[in-house]
Amino acid sequence: MLANLNRIDEALAAFERAIALKPDYAEAHNNRALVLLDLMRFDEALAGFDTTITLKPDNAMAHNNRGAALQDLGRLDEALLSFEKAIALKPDYAQAHYNSGLALQDLQRLDAALANLDQAIVLKPDYAQAHHNRAAVLQDQKRLDEAIAAYDRALALMPGYAEAYTNQAYCYLQKGDFERGWRLHEWRKQLETPVGNRWFAQPLWLGGEDIANKTLFVHCEQGLGDTIQFCRYAKVLKARGAHVVMSVQEPLYRLLQHMDTGVQIINADQIPAAFDLHCPLMSLPLALGTTLETIPSEQRYIFADAQLRDAWAARLPPPTKPRVGLVWSGSLKHRNDRLRSIDPSALAPLLSLEAHWISLQWELRPGDAAQLAELGQLVSYGDDLRDFSDTAAVIDVLDLVITVDTSVAHLAGAMGKPVWILLPFNSDWRWLLDRDESPWYRNARLFRQQQFGSWASVIASVHDALDAFIGTRP
Repeated sequence: MLANLNRIDEALAAFERAIALKPDYAEAHNNRALVLLDLMRFDEALAGFDTTITLKPDNAMAHNNRGAALQDLGRLDEALLSFEKAIALKPDYAQAHYNSGLALQDLQRLDAALANLDQAIVLKPDYAQAHHNRAAVLQDQKRLDEAIAAYDRALALMPGYAEAYTNQAYCYLQKGDFERGWRLHEWRKQLETPVGNRWFAQPLWLGGEDIANKTLFVHCEQGLGDTIQFCRYAKVLKARGAHVVMSVQEPLYRLLQHMDTGVQIINADQIPAAFDLHCPLMSLPLALGTTLETIPSEQRYIFADAQLRDAWAARLPPPTKPRVGLVWSGSLKHRNDRLRSIDPSALAPLLSLEAHWISLQWELRPGDAAQLAELGQLVSYGDDLRDFSDTAAVIDVLDLVITVDTSVAHLAGAMGKPVWILLPFNSDWRWLLDRDESPWYRNARLFRQQQFGSWASVIASVHDALDAFIGTRP
């Protein structure tokens, strides 16, 4: 009861008292471990489920819960074995089939994930979360119309299911149906961890009133790449007569200070002293009625600092060969990092070509340094790239940027620099479907996986294109 009332610490104390009175009380060990899961004390939770199973080996629920703890710890193969044990003990255990489907999805075994989620739905037809995650797997497989229908089934069972609406929005946006996509994207504000849902006494602006001579506070949300992509709308707002105050994340603050005269840039933790209306950054396409045909696609809207550019130009190798910037991985914290990042060793065919290779990578992972040392050819400036002002200054003197789907892809695109973006089989919504160019960035070229998880053909295509690119250089 205390756990259900979200009085977690009291619930933990009560279960521990029960265990103290009866140390072999399996259900109390199981429930204590569930509370520890809620507290994100995953290792302790796992130990609790192990104790439960020792006391009661045929407890299917404990095996299922043990799998959940392992999944939270990122030990997916072990988690899957626990879910399979739970199913073996209780074949009609819908939640275990569901959890197995989630683990298989994380392991990128999508057909098996779909089969497990389908079985969960057979056992429990009104299982809204299973319908939702079935839709997510279909989305990963780029079966977007089927995914949209599956999200509809989840929503019919659970009206107001914000996560289903938000993910369905990404399906529509990826299909280029911006009218429905932007509208449904507003549901992100009602997620369990809301996004773009800041509250102010001043009214929210979503395009319903004239903003001429008004001060509009545009506040950033989500990632650095999102801010780079959508800050372009400041000029559109200014053209409508608004005074624009835009907050941006600290790594972008110095760079965007001089994005456009008449647009005031502040840090993400600041609030303007006075403003009339406010709008989350990624609600601007909805407020301004953006369609695929009306994306503001100015060739260049972000500029490097001239003095910083000259300073970096003096440090880079001389332009005796094309200077090519390279990024192979993004942030480990990104939910799709496992799909979008590339192991540095896969880049060897590119580094064999005659170019000056410049690393624009901010974050090296364990093992990257050793692999790069073996590969050679790559010049890295490490911590000297302090923020995006330095990155922009380096990009400005390069001939080409080759990158996975990270904020650097957006920065190069926003600067009008030729940028080749390497995309997974089912790319992020903003790159749309099955096209090799982007309506957001005129100088971008997209190279897509043709098979789920396989980068070999992408690297081969980039190699051939780069060989041709180098051949055209004077």
